[in-house]
Amino acid sequence: MKHIGAVQAAVTRHEFDSGPTAAELDAIEGEMPLIEAEVELLDVQISLLDQPVTVLDGRRLRRARRKVLAARRDLTNKAVAGTDVAA
Repeated sequence: MKHIGAVQAAVTRHEFDSGPTAAELDAIEGEMPLIEAEVELLDVQISLLDQPVTVLDGRRLRRARRKVLAARRDLTNKAVAGTDVAA
């Protein structure tokens, strides 16, 4: 009887299968306002795909875009404030 062995290292568990680290979860939590604003913008865009845009819809779309821009600005300002950038 011939013994068959694995050619590769353990196949069942890989180092990438353990899930996000605490640092990665903190980074995601810090970006949540931007993620939520982008999801809201996407919802508005999807709702406008198959219908003509009314004045109210245009306002909703502009408001959602402004929220995304504000969230990006806040995130960028927070990142720049955390670094030692000489002006």
